[in-house]
Amino acid sequence: MKRLVLFNRDLRTIDNTALIQAVDGETPVIAVFIATPQQWVQHDLAPIQADLIRRRLEALNTELELLNIPLLYHQCDNFERANEWLLALSIELGVTELFLNLDYEVNERNRISALSEQFKQHGKTVCSFDDKCILRPGSVLNKQGQNFKVFTPFKNAWKAQFTLARVRKPIVSVPTDAPFHYRYASNVPFSYPLVSSLPLPVDTDSIIDRLRTFSHDRVMYYHQDRDYPAVDGTSQLSAYLAIGALSARQCVARLYLDATMSDGQEPSLSEGPEVWLSELIWREFYQHLVHFEPKLSRRHGYLSWEKKLIWQGREDVFKQWTNGVTGYPIVDAAMRQLNATGWMHNRLRMIVASFLIKDLHVDWRWGEAYFMSKLVDGDFAANNGGWQWCASTGCDGQPYFRIFNPIRQGERFDAQGEFIRQWIPELAQVPNRHIHQPWRWEAFQKLEYPEPIVDHKTQREITLSVYKEARDQH
Repeated sequence: MKRLVLFNRDLRTIDNTALIQAVDGETPVIAVFIATPQQWVQHDLAPIQADLIRRRLEALNTELELLNIPLLYHQCDNFERANEWLLALSIELGVTELFLNLDYEVNERNRISALSEQFKQHGKTVCSFDDKCILRPGSVLNKQGQNFKVFTPFKNAWKAQFTLARVRKPIVSVPTDAPFHYRYASNVPFSYPLVSSLPLPVDTDSIIDRLRTFSHDRVMYYHQDRDYPAVDGTSQLSAYLAIGALSARQCVARLYLDATMSDGQEPSLSEGPEVWLSELIWREFYQHLVHFEPKLSRRHGYLSWEKKLIWQGREDVFKQWTNGVTGYPIVDAAMRQLNATGWMHNRLRMIVASFLIKDLHVDWRWGEAYFMSKLVDGDFAANNGGWQWCASTGCDGQPYFRIFNPIRQGERFDAQGEFIRQWIPELAQVPNRHIHQPWRWEAFQKLEYPEPIVDHKTQREITLSVYKEARDQH
């Protein structure tokens, strides 16, 4: 008997359910990663995330070699071709079992269903596991046996089911024999546009060190600092969670390991760790939604009345938004941060999304796709959930009449304009009292910075009318 382990968005050797189940110390195991560039184009994979995946594969190969498991890399156009190649490989090598962890988007689920049927026809078995979430989709249900539609009840039910035993997983053991002689080669073609992700280390020791540093030094103040983009108050771990170089279980285990303990009692979380745990549960909430609602993967609105919304936004104003030249400093600084680094502070993601949708009246799908094409931490479920939350079309989205004022948001979360000046150097000399409305400064005309693209107050009234009409029509 021989086994394959198919890696996808679970690029780690620690706390990897499929890998742990495949390795028994006796059965030969080979790991496989299949790049699918055409599929990635359809999914708007960001070039910077593709580079992070490429670099992480090299680190993964080194770590698998220590487990005496070779990693075979292959590239083909899409999931269909990948399945054909994987079946042919299993026949060639005499593999009887394939182990993999599940993703919950429609294309990924269809891929595994087809693969399982193809393997079954050839007398082979596909062993799939729920590894992406701490509590698998379908395990957190309301009293009617249905998935939750509102986050807070989901969180309460999630926490009621959670035990520390769920995040204490064994490290993979080392097989005694690995007869395959394939090895990962870094010069294998990776035919996808790449943008350097070098500021992010990719070896497991460095990734876990980042988790430990955040948990030891900053998570205690997370509830106070997380909304201020000029403060280093967030975990900066989202890119690793997105490609599976780090698991949510590892994050929660570390939180509780560093938590306050009472004599004879389970450790308890203080306010900062508790808020970060809530953010990790939001991640699970959106993964569960994608599992239960295939329409989300097809980029349909969660709420049915969304179909009645009329989007009046134009391509030219969308381009001004993407380029960070809307005339609203907090919006422009955030977009420039995204374009330059592949990452954006979470508070800013809400601000710029609200501005695009409810000030510029651009279809939220445009922004969703743009984010995926740029984010190093792009995760479909979280990104779709966030955009539909801002658009008020999603599951437990903000009420449609709640519209962020970009000036007030800037004044509240970047009061002195530190973040704005970092990303918009042309505003460096603007006094603090005018940094969020530079057009009111007497020397504004000397700046190489645009006037506001729209008047927020006017656009707010238009948005309220458009949303009310869509709801009334439905």
